[in-house]
Amino acid sequence: MAPPHDRETLTPLGRDLAGFGDRVAIVTDRGELTYRDLAARVARAARRLGPGRRLVLLAGGNTVDAVVAYLGALAAGHPVLLVPADDAVIAAMVAAYDPDVVVRPAGGRWTYDQRRRGSAHELHPELALLLSTSGSTGSPKLVRLSHDNLRANAESIAEYLGIRDTDRAATTLPMHYCYGLSVLNSHLVRGAGLILTERSVADTCFWEQFRAAGGTSFAGVPYTFALLDRAGFDTMRLPGLRYVTQAGGRLAPERVRHYAELGRRAGWDLVVMYGQTEATARMAYLPPGLAADHPGAIGVAVPGGSLRLEPVDGHPDPDVGELVYTGPNVMLGYAHGPADLALGRVTGELRTGDLARRGPGGLFEIVGRSSRFAKVFGLRIDLQRVEAGLELDGVPAACAARDDELVVVVEAHAHRAHLGRIVAQRCALPARAVRIVETPRLPRTASGKVDQAAVAAIAAAPAGSPAPAAPATDLCALYAEVLDRPGVTPDDSFVTLGGDSLSYVEVSVRLEAALGRLPAGWHTMPIRELTPAPPGAARSRRRRLDTSVALRAAAIVLIAGTHIGVFTVRGGAHLLLAVAGFNFARFHLTGVDRRRRLRHLATSIGRIAVPTVAYLAFVVFVLGDYDWRNALLLNEAIGPRTGRERYFWFIETLVYILVALLLALAAPLADRWERRRPFLLPAVLLGAGLLVRYDVVPLSPMDNMTTPASLFWLFALGWAAGKAATTAQRALVTAAGSIALIGYFGQPLRESIIAAGLVLLVWVAQVPSTAAVNRLAGALAGSSLYIYLTHWQVYPLLENHSRPLALVAALAAGVLFGAAVDRVTARLARRRARTPQAAAGAAAGVAAGVAAPVGAVPAPRRPRPPDVVRARRRRGRPAPPAAVPW
Repeated sequence: MAPPHDRETLTPLGRDLAGFGDRVAIVTDRGELTYRDLAARVARAARRLGPGRRLVLLAGGNTVDAVVAYLGALAAGHPVLLVPADDAVIAAMVAAYDPDVVVRPAGGRWTYDQRRRGSAHELHPELALLLSTSGSTGSPKLVRLSHDNLRANAESIAEYLGIRDTDRAATTLPMHYCYGLSVLNSHLVRGAGLILTERSVADTCFWEQFRAAGGTSFAGVPYTFALLDRAGFDTMRLPGLRYVTQAGGRLAPERVRHYAELGRRAGWDLVVMYGQTEATARMAYLPPGLAADHPGAIGVAVPGGSLRLEPVDGHPDPDVGELVYTGPNVMLGYAHGPADLALGRVTGELRTGDLARRGPGGLFEIVGRSSRFAKVFGLRIDLQRVEAGLELDGVPAACAARDDELVVVVEAHAHRAHLGRIVAQRCALPARAVRIVETPRLPRTASGKVDQAAVAAIAAAPAGSPAPAAPATDLCALYAEVLDRPGVTPDDSFVTLGGDSLSYVEVSVRLEAALGRLPAGWHTMPIRELTPAPPGAARSRRRRLDTSVALRAAAIVLIAGTHIGVFTVRGGAHLLLAVAGFNFARFHLTGVDRRRRLRHLATSIGRIAVPTVAYLAFVVFVLGDYDWRNALLLNEAIGPRTGRERYFWFIETLVYILVALLLALAAPLADRWERRRPFLLPAVLLGAGLLVRYDVVPLSPMDNMTTPASLFWLFALGWAAGKAATTAQRALVTAAGSIALIGYFGQPLRESIIAAGLVLLVWVAQVPSTAAVNRLAGALAGSSLYIYLTHWQVYPLLENHSRPLALVAALAAGVLFGAAVDRVTARLARRRARTPQAAAGAAAGVAAGVAAPVGAVPAPRRPRPPDVVRARRRRGRPAPPAAVPW
């Protein structure tokens, strides 16, 4: 759609997409989108926004809808105010700039809120984009960028990176951050592909998607590389990776050298870059061949730009000056309010505020920042240099100066004795002039940079007062309580903490209540990315419930209700087996090393087997029910597999399957294959299971529909569903399961129940719910193992009186028995933690089945923080035990 001014002044980002035809433009979990399809969607978005230029506030996100809205606005000539998809930030920017249109997600879909027909503003013809500086949020100070800025910077980046139309870059950074947006722009101008994801690089699922989509590059700020270290990036096999870019702050030279050497060995390049929002993104880059020899340099100016040094009065080093950049990507200027949107260009060059020197080969190196110098006791202190020195010592820190005092905010785990005295000596300050403040984690912006405003707020707090709590602090306490993991930090996630299906139920329900919403994929997100609802905020009655939790709750009700005779709806147990495979894929096949995987799986097997054996031993030897083989979980192995003795086939089948997989994954070759081909392995095993299902591999007449060999295909089906990363893979799983179920039982209703559950599991992450339903479903799903165990003894006591009452009693008894097991397990774990042998013998608890809580094996237990202990006592319940893929 043509804007009301010269079409040639527009960036080609939104206009020329169709010219790339059927090349793949976007890859998501749900499939691929060609440039032709993307162009059609962009045209519809442009028409929806209308022809008259208006100010469009867009809640950015690494999603197709956000990208389409962004490109549609550019194509139609509407200036875009790009902000994070955060309610508080959106409200602040709406109040500050009064946009004409607000485009954002709401109620599960994208909305275009047309606040007026025309525009309330005078908009300069060149104005294309408004961004916050350095990824900051909520500040009314914005950078005004033109279409020429966007076009020039995108083409410059594409040139020096050598972006090809066959490349596919993963969106590791937020779209509203200039670095993240530059990845989008530079690939679109070359007809390359984008892997849209909001997952963290610390998430195993990110790398599964990256491999499946044929990823060739990704971008990172310094914090990203810290996460890469934790994720075991140096051991990953990424055959398509061509290069990794780094910007958004200084990466320590030794880390640059390390990753440059790692890339050289693995066949990819590290490209260090330098930029600012005021330059649309990039001003300099370091040719990858120079990274190992010049790891402290930012390199040379990007194509089309130039760098020079401006002398700084009073600086002791005459070779150091302020870095000044000139180029077509320099901003029009700043905006401090709506009136500034009418302004044209007010600057021709960019004074970066960074101090630099020019070294051998014309390479520039940043040595400090002029705005981060402070006078303390009459001495000029370079705060950035203090931080860099502490970083070399392994102490993450951020500095601020006030009232003749240097405040150093350090992460508590890295704090060292006499740190204040060390800093004082380095800065030639009296010891009393340095104050150290501990914080669990340095505050960071959405782009991963240290939040200097938050650091200043910490520094301004009275001496001795605790650092202001970040919004994630309460969530860390929640995770620590439910998972019984002291020392939880905002960088941890449910998966990295070792959580699995039983703890998943409680955490998901409590998180949904705390957040007001449950983000898709929350279990792989760092806690710092989960934003709690503000105190006093209005809470909607509408809630969401994780599909796997809903299916587990529904299945156990169907199982118990059918056995009791309240109704006859079969299929719940077989559906639970598929859900168990799904949870096995999500919570056990994570990115941790092989030994931790095996210990975690052994713990989960123990959490199924030990309560079952203990309960059945009581029933067999005290009440006289069943057979001794049931108490030892041997009925499916040695028979008789008839009558009442078959009641527990499901538990035995699940235990046998998990033990077999534990032994298989203990082989390094199998472990490596699963990591490299996470979907292919369960797909192959599903195929093997279907050979048994269709009698291609016949079993004996006793091997019917309740034995491990005959039912493994259902577990493998759930496993494959958990690892399906593309639409094609999901469709394959759905088709295979639906076809295999046809005629399997000879009971259409039963087969339909399982098929419907499978479709939900594959395609629907969350289902609509209410707070009350969530609590009920959480209790039932979390106690499903115990309900299955105990209902056989409970319902006969009441079925002649009232079968519905017998069902309610059976469900309640299972929940109570589960709570008792949790309490006993937690006490045993605490008692073991207090013994001198605990540090050396934690692994023995796994074998014995009284394992440490989720993810805490085999490491020795640390004392629980007092606040968590008090919270436990107030609630009168222990920590949940290690969870199972039930």
